[in-house]
Amino acid sequence: MTATLFLFYILLFLVAFLYASVGHGGASGYLALMAIFSISPDVMKPTALLLNLFVSLTSFIQYYRGHHFIWKIFLPLALASIPMAFLGGMVPVHADIYKKILGVLLLIPVVRFLFFSNIEVKERNRSDIALSLLIGGSIGFLSGLIGIGGGIILSPVLLLLRWTDQKQTAAISALFIFVNSVAGLAGQFTKGIQFSSDMATYVAIAFAGGICGAYLGALRFKQTILKNILAFVLLMAAWKLLFTHA
Repeated sequence: MTATLFLFYILLFLVAFLYASVGHGGASGYLALMAIFSISPDVMKPTALLLNLFVSLTSFIQYYRGHHFIWKIFLPLALASIPMAFLGGMVPVHADIYKKILGVLLLIPVVRFLFFSNIEVKERNRSDIALSLLIGGSIGFLSGLIGIGGGIILSPVLLLLRWTDQKQTAAISALFIFVNSVAGLAGQFTKGIQFSSDMATYVAIAFAGGICGAYLGALRFKQTILKNILAFVLLMAAWKLLFTHA
C-alpha cells in the first residue's frame, strides 16, 4: 500500500465518522477527497452515492432509535426529491462543468460545519408542504446530478426555517440522503456507471467510520476540531475544482 493510498483511507474514515455524527452520508466529503486525489468524475459520482447508502442508513438507525425522526416533515421532502434525484442521475454532465458545480456545492458544507453546528431551536415553526416539495425537488435534482445525498444542503435549511432541532434535522437528513442516493444511482444505471476497483475497501472503511460517528453523535460527542479539519479539506477541494485544471 502506498503512502498516498493509506492517507486516502484515513481521511475516508474521518469523513464518514464526522458526517455520520451529524446525520449525513458524507458524499460531499467523499467527493472532496476524490477531487483532491484526482479521481475521474465518472467514478466519483456513483462511488460517493454508494458510500452514502451505507453511512446514511447507519446514521438514520441510530437517530431513529433515539426518537428524533419526524415522518410528517420527511415525507413531502422525499416525495419530491426521489423522482428528481433519478432524473438528475440520468443527465450527463461534462467533466469541466461538473467540477465547477461541485466546487461551489462543496462550499455549502464548509458553511454548515463552521456556522450552523450549534444552532439551538427552542421553538419550532410549523412546516409548509408546498415549500417542502420545492425544497425537496430542488435538492433532489442536484443530488442525482452531482452525486451527493443532499443532506448537507437540507440540514441548514431545516434549521434556518426552524422546522426541526439539531437531532431531528440529523435524523431526517440521514434518511433523505439514503433515498436520494438510491434514486440517483438508479438514474445513473440507465446510462452506465463506473466504480473503483477498490470499492469493497472504500465501503468497509466508510461503514466503520459511519458506525462510530453515528453512535458517538447520538451521545452528543463533541467534534469541533474534526469539523474544522474537514472544513479545511473541503475548501482545498473546492479551490482545486474551481481554480485549477487538475
